[in-house]
Amino acid sequence: MTSTTRPGTPGTTRSSVAVTNGYVVPVVGDPIDGGTVLITDGVITAVGADVAVPDGVRTLDAEGRWVLPGFVESHGHVGIHEESDGWAGDDTNEMTDPNGAALRALDAINVEDEGFRDALGGGVTSVVVKPGSGNPIGGQTVAIKTWGGRTVDEQLLAEAVSVKSALGENPKRVYGDKKQLPSTRLGVAAVIRTAFVEAQHYAAARAAAATQGEPFARDLGKETLARVLDGELVWDQHVHRADDIATALRLADEFGYRLVINHGTDGAALADVLAERDVPVIFGPMFTTRTKVELRNRAISSLARLAEAGVRVAITTDHPVVPIHFLVHQASLAVKEGLDRQVALEALTVNPASFLGLGDRVGALRPGLDGDVVVWSGDPLDVTSRAEHVLVTGTEVYTWDAAADGGRGAGRVAERGARFAGA
Repeated sequence: MTSTTRPGTPGTTRSSVAVTNGYVVPVVGDPIDGGTVLITDGVITAVGADVAVPDGVRTLDAEGRWVLPGFVESHGHVGIHEESDGWAGDDTNEMTDPNGAALRALDAINVEDEGFRDALGGGVTSVVVKPGSGNPIGGQTVAIKTWGGRTVDEQLLAEAVSVKSALGENPKRVYGDKKQLPSTRLGVAAVIRTAFVEAQHYAAARAAAATQGEPFARDLGKETLARVLDGELVWDQHVHRADDIATALRLADEFGYRLVINHGTDGAALADVLAERDVPVIFGPMFTTRTKVELRNRAISSLARLAEAGVRVAITTDHPVVPIHFLVHQASLAVKEGLDRQVALEALTVNPASFLGLGDRVGALRPGLDGDVVVWSGDPLDVTSRAEHVLVTGTEVYTWDAAADGGRGAGRVAERGARFAGA
């Protein structure tokens, strides 16, 4: 295996390797039996049945195995809601101000959270980490690889992807308990509307100051919302119930931002509307009970109904609500409840990458994308299949060792000492 260092991220390994003889599922094209995926310096350079492997490049024989792109978890809290650490490791919600637009998930991620290791075992190589849903406006999200850096900065896919917002029970409960605005649904919507109006005024004043060559005082929250208004950042709307989804659409109409519904468990009731407007839905989590009123209509089969109506869909674990390595199992259950198999794979890969602006890096097996490749023992939608080899930018970072633990088998993660060139 050859390796290089990615420019701008010192010590992060990018490798060259050919995954050969596998049942290659590019997701964006037809499967290739006996196919090869060639990764050069961390980037996919060829996918096909007759790929020439250059001399000196390591080969990974995937005969009898399925080869897919690494999965994309489009809505998780890995690294900011650390497992087993209680309050000390939970930085998901800054529930002291309803408007958290100035906050960034990036500033709270611990790359040593055990959830990252679990992600690899489930074939998840990218995750969009989001603040929680306790505030009407929760803060900026960030897209990262699930392996690679001494710090999170060396795992970045995109420093800012979207702004997380919440409608419905969560912010209503949090601030209602504090006896302050917003304690009702109308109050939650008012906080969001007011913040965007202020951001519009801020953007206009900033433009005027620039025209006049005058100094202008920055406001981090208003600056972030101005990026949403400009279409640079997506508006990630936590919402379950159909009436709250209608509010999300109404607010998007008023301010013209790019809306992505997160959770959308009651979205099937408005599937035709969402499809007509091309509003994507990140659906889930599915392995939960109906823990609150707004989940009363939650059903796994709703995902199939959304997709059948033409809605672009992704699937989320909302980790740690559902463990991140169960992402693929949720897709399997969705297929059982009527979701088309191809759509299920798209919902784990190309779809979230596309509507969250990551499609030039991840989400499929095609030349030019990052060499994030997973070799599965069989069809990943079969619950008995497991990820046997996980590559991130061409570097094997997880391997299933069938002989470990007395023959029961165990996953081996390439830990910190193996992460860096020259380590």
